[in-house]
Amino acid sequence: MANKKTIAELLQIRARQTPDDVFGIHADGEITFRILESRVNRLASGLAELGVAAGQRVAVILANHPDHIFTFFALAKLGAVWVPINTNLRGAALEFILEQSASRTVIVDSQFWLHLKSISAVKKFDIVIIRNPGTPAERKDGLDFAVVAGGDGDTERAAATVDEVRAIFFTSGTTGPPKGAPLTEKMLVTCAAAAGRAADVRPGDVFLLWEPVYHTSGAQMCVLTLIEPVRLAIVPRFSASRFWDQIRKFQVTKLHYLGGILDILLKQPPGPHDREHSVQIAFGAGCHKGTWKDFEQRFGVKIHEVYGMTEASCFTTLNRSGKVGSIGKPYPYFELRIVDDNGQLVAAGQTGEICVREKERGLIVPGYLGNSEGTGAELRDGWLYTGDLACCDAEGDYYYLGRKKDSFRRRGENISAWEVEHIINVHPDIQESAVVGVAADVGEQDLKVFIKCARDIALDPLDFIKWCEPRMPYYQIPRYIAFVGGFAKTPTQRILKDTLSRDTQDCWDLEASGYRVPK
Repeated sequence: MANKKTIAELLQIRARQTPDDVFGIHADGEITFRILESRVNRLASGLAELGVAAGQRVAVILANHPDHIFTFFALAKLGAVWVPINTNLRGAALEFILEQSASRTVIVDSQFWLHLKSISAVKKFDIVIIRNPGTPAERKDGLDFAVVAGGDGDTERAAATVDEVRAIFFTSGTTGPPKGAPLTEKMLVTCAAAAGRAADVRPGDVFLLWEPVYHTSGAQMCVLTLIEPVRLAIVPRFSASRFWDQIRKFQVTKLHYLGGILDILLKQPPGPHDREHSVQIAFGAGCHKGTWKDFEQRFGVKIHEVYGMTEASCFTTLNRSGKVGSIGKPYPYFELRIVDDNGQLVAAGQTGEICVREKERGLIVPGYLGNSEGTGAELRDGWLYTGDLACCDAEGDYYYLGRKKDSFRRRGENISAWEVEHIINVHPDIQESAVVGVAADVGEQDLKVFIKCARDIALDPLDFIKWCEPRMPYYQIPRYIAFVGGFAKTPTQRILKDTLSRDTQDCWDLEASGYRVPK
């Protein structure tokens, strides 16, 4: 990546060169680049009049709608720091991030204001801007976003550089407190360009923006439109039941997936219109080899699997060869290696931790926001220790094997929860699953699986165990089975495992059933 233009400059260039091209389509119509620049300039002007300036952090708690995108770009124009916050956060979790971000301005949708107002951190804000304030109390509590967005549009663009921090993204905190990752302009544009490469982007492509804008996967799609002649179809959230109708309505050509999205779509009842759409390529992370070919064959969509993380400009590897199950090879500006617990390289085919090093300066975060302990643990000698497990084959292709912290030792064997879950999720009566380690009667750990059945099916636990027997080694077969109606998830559909009970008295127990799994 050799981009020298900031996000604000890229938007200005796009609006000057192709003002009538469509940036985005949503429920209320189309947004051209002429309209986009005008709305961004007016909002930037209104924020500047309130005192929002370069370098200031602004907490943003907005849902997926065009105003959130306008806000992102307006802050970029001012040279301010966008701090997007998960709209599902409440109480202590929300307060923790607000305290960590040290923002003095907040922009919030009215439906989230009550959650924000109830915590003490809100008292530290100098400026509160509420979008769609619906009650006199809300209008009294803060400024109306619509009024602020009605500025005169005369604000000068800040003299920013690509090395300035433009956003702070907080990790989901599934295994510990969230950490703030500061991303520069250069990193955000690299995120977008990497997505374009993964999607084999072409002029006229339409991307469905289902990802939360407050997540890097959503932000990169917004920036992608500034560097490639493509458009977004903006929807409020991911919906399995409406997904393909939305794809057809907006004539989407490229599809970004995360987590279990493909598994969820594959579990929907087959229909005669499964291939009646314009999507050519699905690109993203989390497609297991058991899903890969089934998805391609059923929907006629080619899979481009990637691997990456926020701290390393989102995408680190890309599989364009089609080798099923592989996350591919590194992007040209990154170097990867697989190491053991002592930091030593492992041989081809051996499992170890993924480490990433940049070949071009400024593509990996130098540290976490106010978290020197976390920084020291994950950034060592120029390498980012990702905490992810993988192996590499003789041809240099990598294979993701789950989180290091999400692996267990049972009966002398190391087990990846990710690997077990993806086998289980192939079961025709199971929509999704989550495996956790629980205390064993004697030494090490046993496995407990949480299962959400497809539709209203009642799955017999022993039948499930017998289904597992030919598909996985005996030590991977869970001892405990708990059936659930759903899972708490991150916005990118990753299951929050810290919400799952480790109690072994609330579920079916293989040992108590008297059945013995053959070795």
